[in-house]
Amino acid sequence: MGDLAELRILSLRLDGVVWVKREIGSIGQNFKNLGILDMLPIRQEEVGRLIAVGDIHGCSAALESLIEAIDPSPDDVIVTLGDYVDRGPDTPGVLDRLIALRRRCRLVPLLGNHDQVMLAAIFGKIAPKLWMDMDGDKTVEAYGSIRDIPPEHTDFLSACELCVETDSHIFMHACYDPDLALEKQSIEDLLWKSLRDEIPAAHMSGKRAVVGHTSQKNGKVLDAGHIVCIDTFCCGGGWLTAMDVHSGELWQANRDGGLKQKRIER
Repeated sequence: MGDLAELRILSLRLDGVVWVKREIGSIGQNFKNLGILDMLPIRQEEVGRLIAVGDIHGCSAALESLIEAIDPSPDDVIVTLGDYVDRGPDTPGVLDRLIALRRRCRLVPLLGNHDQVMLAAIFGKIAPKLWMDMDGDKTVEAYGSIRDIPPEHTDFLSACELCVETDSHIFMHACYDPDLALEKQSIEDLLWKSLRDEIPAAHMSGKRAVVGHTSQKNGKVLDAGHIVCIDTFCCGGGWLTAMDVHSGELWQANRDGGLKQKRIER
């Protein structure tokens, strides 16, 4: 699997967190058009599977079932596509499991728009009501209060990346501009743009994109060839999906932890 010899990560860091510049306008307007500052090469001589995991949204039982089914090894790379928080019942359990997963494999967590809003609210960059309006109340309820959110959880979210690139695939939470290099993509596209607005053309790199964010309420993976969306609406009664991007193998678990497994048809 030579295309994983170099895993490139795009990240934006402003005081350790992807910050909003000011609190104005709509939620989307608050977070748009912040440029990417770094491209960091990460090399591995030996790698195993490359697996992407869709939007978890507080569904810790589903995540636990997927981890057990995948049984990751230290050589495996797991890219989680963001939106770990809100909506589901157990954001604390999700983040605890992801932090523990780092001890079993190469975990590359990406930032989702819900994660970004949570951080911005916690650190006083937006009014907490904006977070509550995006189902942040479920997260606060799970912790007990905002003050009870442990620093290791905010540290985990603050260290999440915006985009991952291999020789054959690109990964981001939401979408991309097909005519811009990855280092020139906007936060609005990477974290907020919905595939319901439009499915973009293939990226200029020619690489297949793996995204979440646009929930597939029928519980099925959206596969348009050059882009595949694996947010299959676990928090709303669908499935949490993990996909081996090379073999096409799928693992799916519902919010109660019930599991199914298959190969994606291409």
